[in-house]
Amino acid sequence: MKKIIMLLTRFLPSKLQIQIMYFLKHKRFISFKNPRTFNDKIQWLKLYDYDTSFSRYVDKYLVRDFVSEKIGSNYLINLIRVYNSPNEIEWNEMPNRFVIKWNHGSGSNIFINNKSEIDPKFITKELRKMGKRNWYWYGREMPYKYISKKIIIEELLDNNGEQINDYKFHCFNGEPLYIQVDIDRFTNHTRNIYDLNWNLINAKIQFNNSSKIIDKPDKLDEMIAIAKILSCGFKYIRIDLYFVCNKIYFGEMTFYHGSGFEKILPLEFSLELGSQIII
Repeated sequence: MKKIIMLLTRFLPSKLQIQIMYFLKHKRFISFKNPRTFNDKIQWLKLYDYDTSFSRYVDKYLVRDFVSEKIGSNYLINLIRVYNSPNEIEWNEMPNRFVIKWNHGSGSNIFINNKSEIDPKFITKELRKMGKRNWYWYGREMPYKYISKKIIIEELLDNNGEQINDYKFHCFNGEPLYIQVDIDRFTNHTRNIYDLNWNLINAKIQFNNSSKIIDKPDKLDEMIAIAKILSCGFKYIRIDLYFVCNKIYFGEMTFYHGSGFEKILPLEFSLELGSQIII
């Protein structure tokens, strides 16, 4: 049913498509004349605050140059290879552990823990499927529409066998205000929200809070400073970082968190987030 709806709405104007998708997710329509919640304003930004330069920041390959310019290449995950097609991948030249990802969207990562156990033909087939996706059509996020697709091979970060927490900094007008931490993303995905002093906020964005005690990263102040530098000049942007073995790594930049479709509770928190986006 979702695939059918996506195909049908593909031929609609962006504003109407967004309204339909939003209603399916939130059971209400958006007031574009007076958006108030975080998700409402994310939809407004999609339609009325797009710049052609945005593609550079969401392109997982091109953004590396931007990060190097702003904070230095030492925060980048080691890049092993870049290809234009899955057929170009030289499997024999890959290290034993690595990550394969497309540069043009989300959910297109393949984690290789042991090269000897993989089936290159199967992975090539999966990469072809992923490569056909254009994330613009899902939520009409213009930055993704014209990305020149590439396959990136990166080092697989080692956290002593444990899953890596994902630290997502919600930044408004160049100021990080909230830190979203995604825990156990590939097994039992939970999510906590903190303020900049690492106080847990009684709220949730799409996923339940974790029952685990999540320690404040030792280099939180440096992470906040990085998010501030990278978010400068944007009404809203999310800066994703990793903290592994006492080292900070850049993850990605996102203009429209969850495409503006993730449920945020309580309403007061969604309104608070929304109030920070000045339109």
